Parts: sequence; C-alpha cells; structure tokens
Amino acid sequence: MTALREVAGYWPDRRVPVREFLQQNQVPEPRINLYERYFGFREVRVTEKDDPALQLLGAAERLESLKGNEHRVRYVLQARTMPVAAPYPVSTVHEVRDELGLRHAQAFCVTQHACASGLLAVDLAGRLLAADGDPDGLALVLMGEKVFTASARVIPDTGVMGESAAAALVGLGGPRDRVLGYATQIRGEFEDGMYMSPESAVEFQETYPAALADVVRAAVDSAGLQVRDIDLVLPHNVNRMSWLPVLNKLGIRGKDRLFLDNLPEIGHCFGADAFLNYLTAREKGILRPGQRYLMTSVGLGATFSAMVLEH
Repeated sequence: MTALREVAGYWPDRRVPVREFLQQNQVPEPRINLYERYFGFREVRVTEKDDPALQLLGAAERLESLKGNEHRVRYVLQARTMPVAAPYPVSTVHEVRDELGLRHAQAFCVTQHACASGLLAVDLAGRLLAADGDPDGLALVLMGEKVFTASARVIPDTGVMGESAAAALVGLGGPRDRVLGYATQIRGEFEDGMYMSPESAVEFQETYPAALADVVRAAVDSAGLQVRDIDLVLPHNVNRMSWLPVLNKLGIRGKDRLFLDNLPEIGHCFGADAFLNYLTAREKGILRPGQRYLMTSVGLGATFSAMVLEH
C-alpha cells in the first residue's frame, strides 16, 4: 500500500502583502478587494532567487528520513503545473536529483493534471514501486514552482500564486499516512483554463462544486469509507469562497473539518498546497495519529482529484 513516509516543506522568507502583489500584476483595485475580503488572501511568500531548483531543494533537504537512505530511492518525480519551467536543455528535476546524490534514480516530470499533478505523482510513485517488487524502495515527489510571468502569478477572480514548495518521500506500507483511496476526473470541456470564453467560465463555476464533490465521494468510496468518516480536509488553497458550496454538496456542516489556516499566509502554491497544509495541521495538533484525512486539488484544464489517507 502506498504511504507517505515523510513530508517536508519550504516557505520562502520574503512575505508580500497580497494587495501589493496584485498591484504589481495590474489587477484593478475593485478586484483586489475581492481577493482580500472574500477570497481570504492576505500575503504570499516569494523566493528571492529565480532558480526553481532551489525551491525544491529547500523542501527535499528537510526530509530527515532521506538522509542515509539515498540508495533506496528509485524514482524522483517533479509534479508540475506549468508545462515549461526552464529553457531547454535545463532540467530542474535532474538538477535536484543530482544535487541530492540520487543520480542512480530515474527522474521525470508529471504535468498532465496541472495543480492536481502532486496527487497524481504520489499515486504513480506507489504504482511504480509496487511494480518493482522491492518493499524497501522509495520515491521522491517534488511540488512547487517559481512564477516567472504575470499570467502565472494570478488566476483571474480566483487565486494568487505563492512560491512555497513541498517534498514527499513515498514508500510501500509503513505505520502512518497510508493512502486508502484516490480518484480523479478530467472535464475536458474546460480545457482552455484561464482562456475559456465567458460562457464556458460561467459554466465551469456552476459545475465546479458538484464535480469536486463527486470526485471526493469517489475517493472516499474507494477507501471503503463514507464522508462522515473523514476527520479533516486538507484542500488546495484556491480561495475561501469556493469551498462553501463544495462542503454543502458533501453534507459537511460548518468549516471545522476544512483546514484553511495556510491560505491567508502563503496563497495557492500550485500542487504543493495539500502537503503544506498537512505539515501545518500536524504541527498544530489538528491532525492526530489514526485520523483519516482528505487531500484535494483541482488543475486548470480541468482535472479534479482527491486522495484519502490515514495518519
């Protein structure tokens, strides 16, 4: 069974107020109020340097259980939202692999699910390890990106993108954070993402709550559980308001089971959100041993994904 052996995060030191961040990206003042008052964003973390490999290294180097077990790592997967992150022939995932002393491992990127690629990469890592038949094998999954362009920094009327990153060491079995279920659904009619027509954008907004609720139910069902058995939801930090209709569709009353503490502090960090939320929830004592929790993410394009785990 696929398991998260350890998760680590990298939070850049530089904090930028979301108002300043949005002004820098030519967002009109009335829309800035929307991001602050209704979507719940207060600031984002950004890196001082332009090298995207440094973000991922910042997270991976904090994995205590990786030290001394480098020889066991068979795969290094970078879960990317943006199809292109560096000019050819630069390969961020290979740079990180080599810097960590993992040259023997196969390294590649997963991009097809956009911001949901992190969950896809964890599932794929488990499948690859199971196919190898080595119970001691490990895979390293890297998530988080540098946002070089204005179009990548802000999702119009939806979210602001931060530059925090996460790393997960994946293995087979283990005492905690076992993956109990995973589901994903692609809604190709919304493949244009931020460039959808106004009519398609309205349809996407109307479809979003039900589509995400459906994939959550599918993940929970594949785990042999029901929604009421889920103790905590670790979401993607797209915005606060988008979660209210989803909770309603799932029959979850109140927001006690939804962890949004990081959203005002770091923004939406591509595929790293749920894993960074895991770290903070565990640190605050909100996520406790034996609890079942749900990670979610939605990628532009549009991919809806959910994963059920047991801490």
